[in-house]
Amino acid sequence: MSYQLYRNTTLGHTLQESLDEQIQLGQISPNLALKVLLQFDKAINQALAQRVKTKISFKGKLNTYRFCDNVWTFVLNKVEFREAPVQELVKVDKVKIVACDGKSM
Repeated sequence: MSYQLYRNTTLGHTLQESLDEQIQLGQISPNLALKVLLQFDKAINQALAQRVKTKISFKGKLNTYRFCDNVWTFVLNKVEFREAPVQELVKVDKVKIVACDGKSM
């Protein structure tokens, strides 16, 4: 099963809005829209796992963390990100990281 985390991105929201509009216009069924969303989940998870090769390191001050249903959630303050090998530095005030086990997909 693929995670549905990426439905909450700009791309995911846009897809859902388009599917909702097509359902309202009677162009597709709700069942077909659900199949499209499930395929989106699978494709985006697979693409990120196989195509993204950039490595980023980061450090910051841990504000809160939680582990629930095999999902880690971290909130960090004053975070610095570094991209290898360029060593470009980006600083942000606050970051929320949601981490899921990718091995079971």
